[in-house]
Amino acid sequence: MPAAWCVSAILPTLVAVAAGAAVPFQAASNAALGRALGHPLWATLASLAVSALVVLPVMLALRVPAPMLGAALHGPAWLWLGGVAGVAYITAALVLTPKLGAAGFIVAVVAGQMLASLLIDHVGAMGLPARPVGAARLLGVALILAGMVTVQLSQGVPPAATPAPQVDAERH
Repeated sequence: MPAAWCVSAILPTLVAVAAGAAVPFQAASNAALGRALGHPLWATLASLAVSALVVLPVMLALRVPAPMLGAALHGPAWLWLGGVAGVAYITAALVLTPKLGAAGFIVAVVAGQMLASLLIDHVGAMGLPARPVGAARLLGVALILAGMVTVQLSQGVPPAATPAPQVDAERH
């Protein structure tokens, strides 16, 4: 039983933590890319393009079958929300990470994710089973919100905006 519990609970949690650990690096690199490219939306587009370039060879190597576009097109409109949310997140990350710092931005993101997740779970939205909000879950989210406030207040006055790095035109 313990081994099965480990595989079914701990391993996926560790993978999720590792995926989450990549997020501040994504935010910081996209922020720098936005400065280098001259506008946050160019960095958003570049980030999404790199994502496509990375996932396509993986899909080919795994011989992923063609998508069932008909089923997706006839599904609920919220099926496509992920792409919109991705653009909003990437753009917010690259604009706000320099202002809030990596920790300040990510803790605010986590707080927003938890609030939205509680709502989605509570009502069983987007095809997920309903998981009513109880006192323990509310306490957990309250602690996250308290952590967010603590991190934001501990940062004090935000640093002055750093100028965009100068790109040597002759080297490129």
